[in-house]
Amino acid sequence: MHRHTLGSVMLTIVLATGVLIAGESASADDRGKKGKVEMAEAAKVSIDQAIQTALGKISGKVIEAELEHKYKTLVWEVEIVTPENKVVEVHIDAESGAVIDVEEEKPQKIRSPKER
Repeated sequence: MHRHTLGSVMLTIVLATGVLIAGESASADDRGKKGKVEMAEAAKVSIDQAIQTALGKISGKVIEAELEHKYKTLVWEVEIVTPENKVVEVHIDAESGAVIDVEEEKPQKIRSPKER
């Protein structure tokens, strides 16, 4: 009887630990969503305005636009594929709408299976 009780206690501990870990992951997701909502509320420049500003600076196709904290401020990072097939990031101040900088992404070397 003692072994059966010990096994039940161990199973309960394992299950409880799993629930706690899952709860922490959900809390992290909630914090991430809350942070995004707060950033969106703080941004005076909309995503559409940021994209138009970026396209005024660099011609091409927008593939991604994201609101981030960079340069100690809130920034729209707009990624554009140029007609020369280069990926360029245009960073736009989310408060003023001014272009902060333009960065060309460095191409990533594709590793052969032997290098992996």
